Amino acid sequence: MIQTGLLIVLSGPSGAGKGTVCTALRPTMPDLNVSISATTRAPRSGEAEGVNYFFKSREQFQEMVERDELLEWAQVYGNFYGTPRKYVEDFLAAGKDVLLEIDIQGALQVKRQFPNGVFIFLIPPSLEELRSRIIGRGTETEESFRLRFGAAAGELKYMDQYDYVVVNDRVDDACRRIRSIIEAERCSVPRNIDFYRHPFQNELKSETRN
Repeated sequence: MIQTGLLIVLSGPSGAGKGTVCTALRPTMPDLNVSISATTRAPRSGEAEGVNYFFKSREQFQEMVERDELLEWAQVYGNFYGTPRKYVEDFLAAGKDVLLEIDIQGALQVKRQFPNGVFIFLIPPSLEELRSRIIGRGTETEESFRLRFGAAAGELKYMDQYDYVVVNDRVDDACRRIRSIIEAERCSVPRNIDFYRHPFQNELKSETRN
């Protein structure tokens, strides 16, 4: 009997640092499998199929949607992105933990299908820091900054849809908090009671008969 792996969803508003935290977390948790998204955008220099993304045509992506092969999907700046269902479910069935780093819209889609997942909401330490991070990208016009900052600030209202909130004040500290959450969830009674109850009960019955 194999214990099902954990599905960990890391999400939060734009500018919270999800990608940075996820990248820093991976070397410290080599057994954690980070899900790979499917996308219709073209590969960028250095990106590889099945490593960075599963690259699909629009027709292929639409077929995946129609066949319910995606846990979640969304259109972002003209391209489609989604999480392949089989890729995630195969890892979980094999007892391996999976991390999804996705936006809030996608996280809420996943929660409807995996209510027992571990949903972590990553936030910056303050709105002023959020403002600085968005500006620090150096890619925003004044208009796009206002739109992005307003959207990110508005996304904070979804915090109560998650199980945990982690403040990303320092990346190392945020990673430590996330590792602690994952370890605690691995040891929680609801996730372990069915796995251990029957073997222990059977062993106890055997000992009693002897």
